[in-house]
Amino acid sequence: MSYLALARKYRPRRFGEVSTQEHVSETLKRAVAGNRVGHAYLFCGPRGVGKTTLARILAMSLNCPRRREDGEPCGECDDCGRIWAGHTSLDVVEIDAASNRGVDDARELRERAMYAPSDEARFKVYILDEAHMLTREAWNALLKILEEPPPRVIFVFATTEPRKIQQSASPILSRCQRFDFRRIGANDIAKRLQEVLEAEGIGFDPESLRAIARKANGGMRDGLSLLDQVLALSDRQVSIDSVVRVLGVVAEERYLELFDLIIERRHGAVFDFVEELIDEGHDLVEFYHGLAEKLRLLLRMALDADSSPEGLTRELREDFARRAGAFSPGDLVRMLAMSSSLEADGSLRRTGRPRVLVEMLLLRMSYLDRTVELEEVIRALGGPPPRESAPPAAAPAPRHVSPDLGRSADPPAAAPPPADPPVAAPRPADPSGSPEDRGARGAGGIHAVWEAVLADRSLVKKALASVLRGAATLGDGPSGPEVKISDGPASEWLSDPAMRRDLEKALALHSGRDSVKISIGGGAGAGAAESEPGAEAGGNHLSARAPVERVTAETVRETRLNALVERVPQLEQAIAELDLELMD
Repeated sequence: MSYLALARKYRPRRFGEVSTQEHVSETLKRAVAGNRVGHAYLFCGPRGVGKTTLARILAMSLNCPRRREDGEPCGECDDCGRIWAGHTSLDVVEIDAASNRGVDDARELRERAMYAPSDEARFKVYILDEAHMLTREAWNALLKILEEPPPRVIFVFATTEPRKIQQSASPILSRCQRFDFRRIGANDIAKRLQEVLEAEGIGFDPESLRAIARKANGGMRDGLSLLDQVLALSDRQVSIDSVVRVLGVVAEERYLELFDLIIERRHGAVFDFVEELIDEGHDLVEFYHGLAEKLRLLLRMALDADSSPEGLTRELREDFARRAGAFSPGDLVRMLAMSSSLEADGSLRRTGRPRVLVEMLLLRMSYLDRTVELEEVIRALGGPPPRESAPPAAAPAPRHVSPDLGRSADPPAAAPPPADPPVAAPRPADPSGSPEDRGARGAGGIHAVWEAVLADRSLVKKALASVLRGAATLGDGPSGPEVKISDGPASEWLSDPAMRRDLEKALALHSGRDSVKISIGGGAGAGAAESEPGAEAGGNHLSARAPVERVTAETVRETRLNALVERVPQLEQAIAELDLELMD
């Protein structure tokens, strides 16, 4: 007597027996009970999830003489048995569209559909499996009969690729009621496998059923076929060892061993681990898919310690929870991204030798630097510096010049500039003061005065300050200190009399003199040459030329980063001790 496969022997006979597809089975059952059955249906979804099965149950329900009031067929009468088994029936025709895809086949189907059912109480049901294989001409031949079908004629199209129908025959979609079938969960598949084994009187290990269910990847028919394959080896008992031997499934303990290698950074042991997998007959691609699932499991446990993933025993859940605690969520996210990229770029599918790719992936994980937040580094080095109280003076503290870069940088704790007057400056010089007092206030030299004025952001913007610093020549003029600006962008900006007047006023206030003149035009070198005789004549030593520097994006970036280091001294210590590099 020929053997009947489990997938055929335990095919559902009623709407209520179909797993996971309640949104389809309940709708069809109520449509039959309420006499609201459509003339065309399109069943879409992955393989092995019940598309053809539900199409047959719909045909059984429409033609069952002992149908219940809720729309369920009896599943036991001759009509139900013939339709359920896919045998020849006058009123229910099942066609493989992959081998009957031409326009002639479609015309023949259209002519057959014009004939009435064998009985007035029956329906003619045409089930076309793999409907996406029909040609565009075949769909065009069926278009009219789908729009206006004969009485009591129903078409059911089943496909795994609805997008192909949309591309070749988009008008068909508006003439059919579409149902999208879902993948079946691993728990539902394992539950169904348990029911089948109990009905067959075969012992089993729950862990082995979960391994088969995960391998089925959402397909009930695939799960029953895999169970048939395992039973061919294990005879009357299904164990995890037989599942590993037949299906090449990697045991959970092997992934736990791998995570221990990564945690302990045993880089060289990765090669031995992969070698053992190959010697045990495991498929490395299958191992890779399992690794992505286990990394996702660890990430879920790391983000939510109270989560309890289904399909794991208590011991395995505790083992995975301990490994999850050894990683930070950021590390697991990076490891999961590395695993996903290996399949996203298609390299694993294209290569005939995945061993090197898998080894390199595991080595990168073992060498992966652990995520450390910058705040933790600062706290470990002594915490952030205490805030200093602002000085009582209204003027901002003068900026200091970095000795290595020659550019001004913010002091560690600078007082905010006052809102009024518009030109923030030190306390104005007393006009009644003696010349000695005013000379003492300007003893810092024209260079310090010029830098203090350029540092005042309420008066000079940062971009303008950089241009002025490079275009200025400082020295003594006939009437006192003088700032000469060479021709260029800086001279164009200072062509505004109001801006030049504000700068001269600020220079005078900072230097303690009655006035400091800003002249425009002439080369920088000429101004420097004119200032030298004043120095030889015994005047104040104010004729040194300011350093001229080209402003680039790199110099601006260095200035900003140096200012950041000065504001947070612990950051400079961390850079020196940990050999870090500041980035934007």
